[in-house]
Amino acid sequence: MQPKLINGDVKNILIKMTFPMIFGMLGMVMFNLVDTFFIGKLGTKELAAISYTFPVIFVLQSLALGMGIGTSSAVSMAIGRKSKALKRLTSDALMLSLIVAAIVMTIGLFTIQPLFSLLGATPDIIVLIEQYMKVWYWGVLFVIIPMVGNNAIRATGDTKTPAIMMVFSLGLNIILDPIFIFGLFGFPRLEMQGAAIATVISRAASMVVAFSILYFREKMITLKPGTLKETLQNWKTVMEIGFPTALSRMIVPIGAGVITAILSRYGHEAVAGLGVGTRIEFFAMALIMALSTALGPFIGQNWAAKKKDRVREAIRISNSFTIRYGFALFIIAMLTADYIARLFSSDPIIVSYTALYIRTVSIAWGAQGMIMISTNSLNILRAPIKAAIISIVQTFCMMIPFAYIGAYFLKTEGIFIAITVSYLLTSVIANTTLKRLIREEKA
Repeated sequence: MQPKLINGDVKNILIKMTFPMIFGMLGMVMFNLVDTFFIGKLGTKELAAISYTFPVIFVLQSLALGMGIGTSSAVSMAIGRKSKALKRLTSDALMLSLIVAAIVMTIGLFTIQPLFSLLGATPDIIVLIEQYMKVWYWGVLFVIIPMVGNNAIRATGDTKTPAIMMVFSLGLNIILDPIFIFGLFGFPRLEMQGAAIATVISRAASMVVAFSILYFREKMITLKPGTLKETLQNWKTVMEIGFPTALSRMIVPIGAGVITAILSRYGHEAVAGLGVGTRIEFFAMALIMALSTALGPFIGQNWAAKKKDRVREAIRISNSFTIRYGFALFIIAMLTADYIARLFSSDPIIVSYTALYIRTVSIAWGAQGMIMISTNSLNILRAPIKAAIISIVQTFCMMIPFAYIGAYFLKTEGIFIAITVSYLLTSVIANTTLKRLIREEKA
């Protein structure tokens, strides 16, 4: 397979790769947003319950994304080098994702009560959480494998196909959610459990499509077993980037779990407000997430082809756009926070907490976008430890300590201010680290 991204105008290539990915990322982030919207119609406790699940689900999605980025890095580098072992590498990456999914599912099913108690959920909320997570954990296979498969497709330079698959999966989830949650068209009313069933079915469909494309169209999968030595070497190649990437990305939702536990002392409404606010934030950042994801294969192929100037230019263009986009998001958020919050709940307390989060944190959404671009670029450039350190500093040296201080002086508002400050400071550290690496390393 020939590298497609090492020639041509950098800006135009990034636009062409990012545009279809916008829809793909919207599809990914809207899974949780759609669940939140429909579950919010059930009541305050249900909305709080789904909000408690967010840090845990985000941790597992970060694990899946880390493995996906590890696969994307390995595959894009292999394409850049015109390696003949591409098919074996992709197949072994998918096999590894299957094993990881089985381990995660087993651990998850046996730790629901102690884990969510640790996050501050009360027994009446944990009952609702169990209804959702006992189904969701069985579907974790359909979260990890499509993430790895889609990233393998993106590594070829094709961002359109994964985007179409994500949109298809989201559309199916939007249709199934109200049917299973509220019991439409003769189906039983399953509420929290129904939301999880809809999600699992939708993601399973995505997995089937991704595997079919890799096998039949791209011919990047072989069903013939490789030698143990080959398999272990390919797993090592993927996890050299995938493991530290997953670890660095998991640190942030772990921090979100701590923030959730701190907020739980102010009631279920505060947790629900945070849950809605963070989901809106992820939706707002979908374009930057798409750009960051599209940047990965571009950097991988150009770095392997020893075109360092193109890598530098791509990062400069991406950061410039992110700053302008973040400012536009801030203006929109300030004007529409209350209206957006009321879409998800009629409870005035939840609405006030959600609007407060949006107005407080949105000023730093551009900075958060720069963190995404910098850390993802570090991972692709095979510097995942640096990316992990940045995440550790952001979460454990800034966000959590600042949140405790903020809660002491300003309660919930102080916690949200702490998140904002951590985004702003970390963006400076992440961008500086990336620039230094590119300047010092030899492609």
